[in-house]
Amino acid sequence: MDSNDPTPDRQAVIDLLGVLAYGELSGFEQLAADSGRAPDLGDKAEIAQLAAAELRHFQLLRTRLAQMGVEVAQAMEPFVRPVTIFHNSTQPADWLEGVVKAYVGNGIAVDFYREISALVDPSTRELVLEVLSDTGHAEFAVDRVRKAIERDPVVAGRLALWGRRIVGEALAQAQQVISRRPALADLIIGGSGFDIATVSDVFNRITAQHTQRMSSLGLAA
Repeated sequence: MDSNDPTPDRQAVIDLLGVLAYGELSGFEQLAADSGRAPDLGDKAEIAQLAAAELRHFQLLRTRLAQMGVEVAQAMEPFVRPVTIFHNSTQPADWLEGVVKAYVGNGIAVDFYREISALVDPSTRELVLEVLSDTGHAEFAVDRVRKAIERDPVVAGRLALWGRRIVGEALAQAQQVISRRPALADLIIGGSGFDIATVSDVFNRITAQHTQRMSSLGLAA
């Protein structure tokens, strides 16, 4: 990509929409599984609604990719492995760990892709921000985790450790994605080539926001 050209590379936009689409699809699958582990019907219904929102977001991304002449499966394929590795390495032991994983993992993804959305064209940015909009997940997670800690303060230590594991795994896989997708890397750092210092600055900001998010849950980062 020409560093003097403000228009993002087409492949970078496809990569961005593709990784978002697979994130939404896998998020739907994870939330559906969490719904099955929910302790009561009220929570089951709440999580099912959150899963449905993920699916709606996936459909928006699939439609945009189709308008670009790209099959959604093709756009998602490069990101299947890192997302699968993340989910396989962070299997929740119970429903509460699933809630924390979804909240923390989704929050990191939102922070990361919002950083990138500032670098794309207005139409793509509008779509990305719509897909990243909060559907009530944050409020749900904070409420359930804080109530669980009130009932049993001992769980706070376990969930704090779990949150640290989630952020570590998520950032590790994000680094893999950036290093292996040159167009996306160029978009993030303005076409200057892969530069670890620039990417580190992005991750440092994301880590700071993660600390605030954990505090909202009542957990130490």
